[in-house]
Amino acid sequence: MNNSPSLESLLEAIAKGEISPTQGLEKLKNLSFEPVGDFAKIDHQRQVRTGFPEVIWGPGKTTAQIVEIMQVMKRRSILVMATRIEPDVANELQIEVDGLIYYPQARICAIQQLTSSLPTHPGIISIISAGTADLPVAEEAARTAELSGFQVERLWDVGVAGIHRLLHYRHILEKADVLIVVAGMEGALPSVAAGLVDCPVIAVPTSIGYGASFGGIAPLLTMLNSCAAGIGVVNIDNGFGAAMLAGQILRTREKLSIQ
Repeated sequence: MNNSPSLESLLEAIAKGEISPTQGLEKLKNLSFEPVGDFAKIDHQRQVRTGFPEVIWGPGKTTAQIVEIMQVMKRRSILVMATRIEPDVANELQIEVDGLIYYPQARICAIQQLTSSLPTHPGIISIISAGTADLPVAEEAARTAELSGFQVERLWDVGVAGIHRLLHYRHILEKADVLIVVAGMEGALPSVAAGLVDCPVIAVPTSIGYGASFGGIAPLLTMLNSCAAGIGVVNIDNGFGAAMLAGQILRTREKLSIQ
C-alpha cells in the first residue's frame, strides 16, 4: 500500500490508547488502497465501507490491465469480479488467471474463494425479464446477486404481451423480498409487477426495442412515470446496479433485524 505510513500511525495510535479500536476501524475504512501499475488503484476497503467489494468494469481496459488488477485483488478479496467481459477477452483471461469462471450470458468473470456456495445473506431476490432478448441484462443482475451471497429466483420471458405467463407464476413474485424487473420495448412490466407485490421493485430498462424505443430511453421514461408505488429505477441495461441496490435493501433489513 502506498499509504502504509498512515496505517502505521493509525496502529500506533490504537496501541497507545489515543484512539479506540472502534474509532480505528472507522478510519481504516477510508485508508487502504493499492496502486496497480500506473493505471489503477484498488480500493481494498470498499467492502468494509459499503458491504460489497470493488468490481472491475471490463470495457475500456486491455486484457493485460484486467489480469494485473485481478491478480492484486485475488490476494486480498474473497470475490474478484469483472463485468461486461466479451467471450474472446474471457478466453484470454482464463489462460492468465487461475480459477477464473466465465458466465457468458451475464458477461461476468469471477473468482469466488469461498468454501461454500450457499447464500450468506437472508432473503430472496427474484428477477423477472419481459423477453428472451433481455436475458443478458437480467443474468448480469442474477449472477451479481448470487456472487454477492444472495439467494436468487429467476423467471424469464413473462412480458405484458402475454400477461397470463406472469400471472401463472405469481407464487414466485409473492416469495420475493426484493423484485428486479428487466424490460425493454415500452417497459410496462415493472408497473404491472409492482401492482402485485408487497416488496420493493427495482426496474431495469434495456436497450432492446424498435426504433422509437431510442435505445432504452422509452422504457426508462415509462418506468420513471409508473403509477405503481414502490418502484426504483436504475440506468439502461444496468443489471449490475440493480443487484447492488437489491443487496443493500436486504442488508439494511438484516442490520435492522439484529438491533
